[in-house]
Amino acid sequence: MVMAEILHNSRARRDYHILETYEAGLVLHGSEVKALRAGKAQIGDAFARVEKEEVWLYNAHIDEYTPANRFGHEPKAPRKLLLHKSEIRKLLGLAAVRGNALLPLSLYWKNGKVKVSLAVARGKMEFDKREDIQKREMDRELKRATMHRLKRK
Repeated sequence: MVMAEILHNSRARRDYHILETYEAGLVLHGSEVKALRAGKAQIGDAFARVEKEEVWLYNAHIDEYTPANRFGHEPKAPRKLLLHKSEIRKLLGLAAVRGNALLPLSLYWKNGKVKVSLAVARGKMEFDKREDIQKREMDRELKRATMHRLKRK
């Protein structure tokens, strides 16, 4: 099982509490795959929605692959996510809860196929973000102190 990350959504973990994650396949055209291999995509503003027992990814921007001129694709087209029926039903219930959102955390290659790490997330308040920053700084200071102590010995 070979996994290589294409890109990740850095804003997702900063602005949201991640409740659950799912792995989903992504339906792509040939030029979209080529553009992803070139690393020309972004998912910062992307979100997913369950519609008619299908999950769709919106606002995921995959740049056009110029050598595929007339066989190209639309950069912000909705893309279908491939999940099991039971996972879709569970996502439908979780997404219906007020305040929850379906967000892509990352796109990656797995056995030659593009996969999406999809998260059920709840938005953070401003004080939650400050607590996270404070905790990160304290961990960093603790690490510096222990490294300094180890260097002395």
